[in-house]
Amino acid sequence: MNKNKAILSGRSKALFYILLAAKIIIYLSLMQGFAVMLYMVAVSLLPDLSASPKLGKGVGELVVRGCFLAGAVLAALVLQRAGDHLPFSSLGLSLKGRGRDLLQGMMYALLLYAVGFGVLYGLGKIEVVSVRFDAPGLLLSFLVMLLVALSEEIAFRGFVLGRLLAAGVNRFAALLLSAALFSLMHLFNPGFSLIAFLNILLAGMLLGSTYIYTRNLCFPIALHLFWNWLQGPVLGFGVSGGDFGDTLLTLHVSGNDLINGGAFGFEASVVCTALMLCAVAVSLRSASRRYASGRCRRSVP
Repeated sequence: MNKNKAILSGRSKALFYILLAAKIIIYLSLMQGFAVMLYMVAVSLLPDLSASPKLGKGVGELVVRGCFLAGAVLAALVLQRAGDHLPFSSLGLSLKGRGRDLLQGMMYALLLYAVGFGVLYGLGKIEVVSVRFDAPGLLLSFLVMLLVALSEEIAFRGFVLGRLLAAGVNRFAALLLSAALFSLMHLFNPGFSLIAFLNILLAGMLLGSTYIYTRNLCFPIALHLFWNWLQGPVLGFGVSGGDFGDTLLTLHVSGNDLINGGAFGFEASVVCTALMLCAVAVSLRSASRRYASGRCRRSVP
């Protein structure tokens, strides 16, 4: 009898996790589907900007990223209506009392790139070719990166990690699983490699390091925004294999170099690996201590 109960319990648990995985896959598929449909509608309504290629490219990028953000939100709302049983607030978008988290996320990005850029420059692995200040271009890229941060954090931390935690998955296992999925979503980016996979996985763990205690997205959104913006439009690295054209600094970076990351960008650098390992350890330890002492306030759901 006890053996039969154990078998049934094991099967029930397996079915539960299969349904949880299916929910996550459905969410990500819906997000992509909504984004594509919204983009098709937006393109049909936009005026012809071919006479101004630079403006057209900037507007097009904003539209693409805006559609993905809308897709991430709409997919969460649809699943909520379909019986997800978790309110929209469970994604963790509340700003109330989260000024420290926003500042901390920005400071992590600034510190990581101050050290990373400094090490690579000191080793002679990167060379600054030119400096070109373009305020409108930097502002536009900031807005694009804000949309990227919002959409990806809502999807991978707010929904994926949030649902894993709500289902009772161990917080560290949930953090690792969501970070691995986040990294795999970059699989088809130009120049993706094993070291890039590892570094983006570590980045996903850093982004979720406070969320597993607070259920709030302010820290990961701020970190994600400034990480991408500093990496590409400001410092001139590639961003996950993407080339941002005009940047504040124009760098000469030797290709296929594990020290500087080559064409993929800093995220394929072993310097990034070392910094990420340190940052994940520090952030998890800090968040754990704040949570244990009651100073790490958790967002409702």
